[in-house]
Amino acid sequence: MSKPDAPSRDDVIAMLASFGQRSPGEVAEQIGSLELTWLITKVELRYGITLDLSDEAIAQMSTLTGAVSVLQDVLDGTGLDGTGHG
Repeated sequence: MSKPDAPSRDDVIAMLASFGQRSPGEVAEQIGSLELTWLITKVELRYGITLDLSDEAIAQMSTLTGAVSVLQDVLDGTGLDGTGHG
């Protein structure tokens, strides 16, 4: 069974837009702590994993660009074993 591709920028925007039922155009580059919690939960549910992110990765995810980068690194097979641990 193949795993789904890591989320694209548009995927991440769509997940963030679902927080507060916003349109994708209303999603800002800066990500607040509640939005980040929402995003991590959505990704974990979508991929069936538990993300175990470092403090550095979480800090990088304070922006949309950073969140996309971290999620792609984690989910594109850089040691992920399906549990969120490398």
